[in-house]
Amino acid sequence: MRKKIRDTEVGLRIMNLRLDHGYSRERLAEMAGISAKFLFEIERSKKGFSATTLVRLSKALNVSTDYIMTGYGTERHEERLAAALERFEPDFLEQVEDLLEFAYEIVHKK
Repeated sequence: MRKKIRDTEVGLRIMNLRLDHGYSRERLAEMAGISAKFLFEIERSKKGFSATTLVRLSKALNVSTDYIMTGYGTERHEERLAAALERFEPDFLEQVEDLLEFAYEIVHKK
């Protein structure tokens, strides 16, 4: 069964994500290329928004568009993982890969 998308929940989710990231309304609006007034109206469920605005907000908040709309979905794990791997010296990446494979085996043991 599909979950109905409620505008009030979407607006609250965006506001909570903004606060969790420590962004002012003005800062998030700037990052998403919209006005602070428009972001306020979105957060208060006074206005709808386009798919383009949804994508911009999801990128600025580092979450999936699904999460913004439904509360289900994930953060952009691939980007976070890539950023974490970039911190390793190239000589250690093989060991990191071995550790990840080991962690996968532990999690998926039945």
